[in-house]
Amino acid sequence: MRPKVFVMQPIPRGPLEVMQEVADVEVWPNLRRQISLEETIDGARRSDYLVALHGNFFPAEVIRANPNLKGFSVLGGTTVKVDFDAALECKVPIVTSPRNAIRHITGGGVSVATADLTIAMLLAHAYRLVDADRYTREDETFQEQTMALMGLGASGMTVGLVGLGRVGMHMVPRLRAFNMKMLYLKRERLAPYEEEYMGLEYAPLDDLLKRSDFVCVLVNYSDSTHKMFGAREFGLMKPTAYFINTARGRIVDEPALIKALQDGTIAGAGIEVFYDEPPQRWTPYVPEELRQMKNVILAPHNGGATYTSRTHQVMPLAIGIKQLIAGERPSGLLNPEIYGEEKLYPHLYGRGPIVPVVDGGLPNYDIY
Repeated sequence: MRPKVFVMQPIPRGPLEVMQEVADVEVWPNLRRQISLEETIDGARRSDYLVALHGNFFPAEVIRANPNLKGFSVLGGTTVKVDFDAALECKVPIVTSPRNAIRHITGGGVSVATADLTIAMLLAHAYRLVDADRYTREDETFQEQTMALMGLGASGMTVGLVGLGRVGMHMVPRLRAFNMKMLYLKRERLAPYEEEYMGLEYAPLDDLLKRSDFVCVLVNYSDSTHKMFGAREFGLMKPTAYFINTARGRIVDEPALIKALQDGTIAGAGIEVFYDEPPQRWTPYVPEELRQMKNVILAPHNGGATYTSRTHQVMPLAIGIKQLIAGERPSGLLNPEIYGEEKLYPHLYGRGPIVPVVDGGLPNYDIY
């Protein structure tokens, strides 16, 4: 009998076909919401292997639901939301995408896709593209060269990059192509020749906020960046400026952002990540106020949403499952200790129940 694999949300065809070569694969079909804990347990009970992306939780109840469970393959590296203590107890291997498999993707993978999405949000605001689409659809007639849709444009405008990691570095040549001035903030400032070569100007946060027409948040989430942007920071921005966050929702005080948008403190926002996402809750939540605002562009934390990027993200998970079925040890194995070896990541043990913050879980898996 062929082993059974349960995939916890739809994924591209390529990784599915890899697993279908060696197993019967069931995909949870919903494209609208995250799978629930009860549905995850149900899938685990009737499967040998589980495949998930980084928004899913694997508490002890899932791991113990099926004594014959043979393995998980989960996107997220050491940030996976898995109960390692229960996995060790049940001798269940946890496989992820090796970091070097993602970093060396042709074209840059998720980092490039997220950089492009950030640029897309910036340009959509610069040229009032969403407003223009709405205006044109509202009636069968329109006014040519209307003043109803005037925007900042891009050329000559100033962009403030808060963070300059993989995503930010991909944005630099794109922004330069639009003839935009670039300010940046980074924990370790670049060398003068690097700044000159890339056309960047270093600026402390307050200065960056005051001068920028577009502020792009690109920093990692950590204790030091938690609610980094609040009422004070929005108050420093120009009333004509736009705030774009494609990093993590908890970097922003979301009620303060909503108020700044409602009061006209800033002109608008592009938001791809939200405060109430896992690990805060089981399923992401977007405040009603944001959904009703016409000066806000929203996206569902989907920065890697190209077929190429998502396929490359998930393919190592599929290969890991295929290797487990073949009795091999995958290169992305996170817990070789189930085979009696030394713990590879001892800090992932003893973390308490692997549940959202609202149920008493960890406030931040990303720092692990």
